[in-house]
Amino acid sequence: MPAAPAIPTPQVSDAALLERSAGGDASALDELFRRYRMVAYRVTFRLLGNEADALDAVQDAFVKVLSNLDRFRGHSTFKTWLLRIASNAALDMGRRRKRDGWNDRPPVPATPESAGPDGRPPPDHGLQRAELRRLIDTALAALPAAQRQTFVLHVDGELSYREVADVLGISIGTVMSRLFYARQKLQKLLADRVLP
Repeated sequence: MPAAPAIPTPQVSDAALLERSAGGDASALDELFRRYRMVAYRVTFRLLGNEADALDAVQDAFVKVLSNLDRFRGHSTFKTWLLRIASNAALDMGRRRKRDGWNDRPPVPATPESAGPDGRPPPDHGLQRAELRRLIDTALAALPAAQRQTFVLHVDGELSYREVADVLGISIGTVMSRLFYARQKLQKLLADRVLP
């Protein structure tokens, strides 16, 4: 007799997990962190350009979230609140690193994610991806901090315009403006390097 197909269980909402956490359920908070650790990492990595610094910033953010969980009022989503804390931790760390002269490390190249027809990436695939990643990271680093943070929260943080506005405490119009100018600058910075 064939096995019955598994019925997907609905995902528990962030609000329900926060309520369970407030009641003393540590596993609820673990689930929230599991749910958002990768997006927090992507945001901090794109803001800092360094894996170790990004991991440190995520850890700082999670510590701040834990120590300030009682201050979360639900005016935004938990994800938005967490990404605000994570992006601020990354920017603070970037300023400290720059001030202390630690910002001279090159970004860590991304690992190849796609494969060729035989299941293996082409021999130069890793080099091409690493070079493209380096170009994008360099172009992002050339943006003003406010534009870079707005762009990263929207693209890597997968936040809507409204959520980015909430995270940064700015209007949607300002988000749209920053994204417009960031895209223009990135296009200009990357055009002659990416296109033949």
